[in-house]
Amino acid sequence: MEKIKALLLKDKVERTVKNLKNNGFEVICVDTVEEAEKITMDLIPEGSSISMGGSVTLNMTGLLEKFRSEKYKFFERFKQPTWPATVKVMRESLLSDFLVTGTNAITEDGFLMQIDSGGNRVAGMAYGPHNVIVITGINKIVKNITEGYERLYYAGPLNSKRLNHKTPCNFSGKCENCSTDMRMCNFVSVVKNGERPCGKTRVILINDNLGY
Repeated sequence: MEKIKALLLKDKVERTVKNLKNNGFEVICVDTVEEAEKITMDLIPEGSSISMGGSVTLNMTGLLEKFRSEKYKFFERFKQPTWPATVKVMRESLLSDFLVTGTNAITEDGFLMQIDSGGNRVAGMAYGPHNVIVITGINKIVKNITEGYERLYYAGPLNSKRLNHKTPCNFSGKCENCSTDMRMCNFVSVVKNGERPCGKTRVILINDNLGY
């Protein structure tokens, strides 16, 4: 049975990679977080400006500290003293050379699906930064957009608890379709094509279960 499950998973991953490529995404498959981190740094030339989406998967890498090096211009939104200052950096980061981020779901037909509270990741993945690098585990793969939405609204309450947002889903563990100021699911996007006006969307797919 385990062998059959492994074969089915292999088929699912291969089908997803093929469809991502057909949809204009560049896909790099690796086995470990460390490999993904090295490839990311190899892709970003010194002197580049970098923005970063909030992501549990990215938090498992050492990329944040590397981006803070004086070798790069990093749009540092994680250490701002006030929320207005954070928003200012997020707005400026839309003109970065590289956006490095995670994703909430990847459909087998090769689409990326995201859900945001503030909208900066959704906006950056759609337009602005020259290049987008998406780092994700194979556990984010879903059958289709319908399953993708289920996964998005599964991740929302978990992120709310992680970030200590005072939302109903933080306490109930499920989406309550709330109207609070700290609502996690204000913006949803489906990226169906990896071609960008000025660069590429690359997906580094890690053969592991990462993040939520």
